[in-house]
Amino acid sequence: MEPHTLVAFDGARYRDLNHNGRLDPFEDARLPTAARVEDLLGRLGVAEKAGLMFHTVIEAGADGGLLTGPGAISKSGTAEVVLGKHLNHFNVHALPEPRLAARWSNNLQRLAERAPHGIPVTVSTDPRHSFVENAGASFAARGLSQWPEPLGMAALRDPERVRRFAEVVNAEYRALGIRAALHPTADLATEPRWARQAGTFGQDPGLVARLGVAYLEGLQRGRVGTDSVACTTKHFPGGGPQAGGEDAHFPYGREQVYPAARFADHLLPFRALIDAGTSGIMPYYGMPVGLELDGEPVDPVGFGYNRRITCRLLRDELGFDGVVLSDWELVNDNHVGEQVLPARAWGVEHLDPASRMERVLDAGVDQFGGEECAELLVELVASGRVAETRLDASVRRLLAVKFDLGLFDNPFVDEEEAAAVVGSDAFVAEGRRAQSESVTVVANDGLLPLLAGGRVYAEGFDVAGLGAAFEPVGAPEQADLAIVRLAAPFDPRSDLFLEAWFHQGGLDFPPGLVVRLRRIAAHCPLLVDVACDRPAILTPLLEFSAAVTVSFGTGDPGYADAVTSRVPPRGRLPFDLPRSMDDVRAHPEDLPGFDDPLFRFGHGLVL
Repeated sequence: MEPHTLVAFDGARYRDLNHNGRLDPFEDARLPTAARVEDLLGRLGVAEKAGLMFHTVIEAGADGGLLTGPGAISKSGTAEVVLGKHLNHFNVHALPEPRLAARWSNNLQRLAERAPHGIPVTVSTDPRHSFVENAGASFAARGLSQWPEPLGMAALRDPERVRRFAEVVNAEYRALGIRAALHPTADLATEPRWARQAGTFGQDPGLVARLGVAYLEGLQRGRVGTDSVACTTKHFPGGGPQAGGEDAHFPYGREQVYPAARFADHLLPFRALIDAGTSGIMPYYGMPVGLELDGEPVDPVGFGYNRRITCRLLRDELGFDGVVLSDWELVNDNHVGEQVLPARAWGVEHLDPASRMERVLDAGVDQFGGEECAELLVELVASGRVAETRLDASVRRLLAVKFDLGLFDNPFVDEEEAAAVVGSDAFVAEGRRAQSESVTVVANDGLLPLLAGGRVYAEGFDVAGLGAAFEPVGAPEQADLAIVRLAAPFDPRSDLFLEAWFHQGGLDFPPGLVVRLRRIAAHCPLLVDVACDRPAILTPLLEFSAAVTVSFGTGDPGYADAVTSRVPPRGRLPFDLPRSMDDVRAHPEDLPGFDDPLFRFGHGLVL
């Protein structure tokens, strides 16, 4: 879609964003980014500067229109936050089909043109190309091509394949008008109980660094430019070593611990991604407990509040000068329906919202994630508690990304191109092949590959994908083969908002399930697949299963291709699989790998 343009006296085409009928420097695409930033910065009032420093959730209308009021998760109507609060960075949640999603993006940019300086909107997203559906972390692919979770890409051990995956993500995002990614995740999967391992590249610092850089190169395409999706790498300085495996979204999971003194391992991937030019960095919620750096204790407050980590380590020692975006809702509690999610003000819960905001700014953060209380920041400036020059430092970084992306010159997308690009046959085929190849065979007593056909009893799996030689039957007693696909175990919770989405707690399968599977195996050979969004204790399954596979985001058609070797599986474990929960409980949260695992990192049988 062409933007509205005027023609300057010298023939240059431009968008008259401030509606004054003349070409101003910030509107002139021929000028360098720094000059355009300084010109626009000098024109902005405090309210507009404050609005740039918030990055909250937005929802799209099902018909491609803009929501006029609050949504299921978004707190306000779209016009209210764009024109009333001057916000122009949004994390989009559910999207309609590609053509309508592109229409929504264009409608949003048209609304932004009505703001005093027409600052275009930057639309961001959490990962949305795989299988895990978690409103606080990622979305299952709907309309986009579907690939394995990052853990599955790590199982392939192939930086070029990861780079190609990211190139597809880049093409589909840009077609939809999404120009910022709240990923890659550079955390290490060192604590088996942690809920967010599916989004990581596994436990090994070197592998995570290599794959993370490849992903950044494919998605951001080097330094930010007009063909980029700007990346925010998370969760600095490594969100994996959660005390007891509990996630820091929740009060009981606020502590990060380093009993094996492996802080440097968790930091290593971030060093690599900063050197590779990541546009942004997101500190995690967690508060370090018992951590010392350079012989000094680190303040036990959340990383977004932690000046030693976010300012001194990230800015001064690692030299990062991009955008630092806080994780969501550090300042205010979030009330959704009948549930609440307390503000993740870990270690500073006693402070009021204004004081929390001051503390986050003092730590070096540029933008408040998940918040829209821009008026509170305006009040802090008016009262003298925060200097306007402090806002200027962050706004320069935020505006530079928008200019470098080309949003000021043309933020619009083509609806028909979106329909053709997003979820194209070629992209879908690439994703399905990666799903199949990432399947990891951990045990096989000659059952795989499935070649002979026969009668198949299945649970959690559609037998039709195996082919006409395989006949589905309704009971194990009638079968020549049983296939059962399981999700990795977790302890269901649903007290706090978002809690039900996070798979936390024990890794043991329920004893009744194990007994039932043993009975199935007594009638016919049993193939078990466990979808591991985090490790599972597979020890009891090995006693009676003819073959066991682990998958990291593989649909039934892709799984059928793998187990019949139409697409041979070649996955290798991206983390150790522990023998027992006793071993898990005794394991230091920050240490990659176990002394004596059931299956070691890198294990995977070839068919």
